[in-house]
Amino acid sequence: MPGLARLSGRAVVRAFGRDGWTLTRQRGSHLILVKEGHRATLSIPNHREIAPGTLRALIRASGLTAEAFLELAGK
Repeated sequence: MPGLARLSGRAVVRAFGRDGWTLTRQRGSHLILVKEGHRATLSIPNHREIAPGTLRALIRASGLTAEAFLELAGK
């Protein structure tokens, strides 16, 4: 996996939004995303910077590759 860029929670939500994920609700500081036809939900912390391990886990749960995610994020 390539080195992941340091992204905020909102930037991660925008990147997943480009892949069809939609923001359905917020619970505390976590933004919940769902995608039609996907069993998984993504719980993204709304922090200034997402930890690299957390971001990798989110990418894996979404079914994307790191390269595809970085392309969606514009990095």
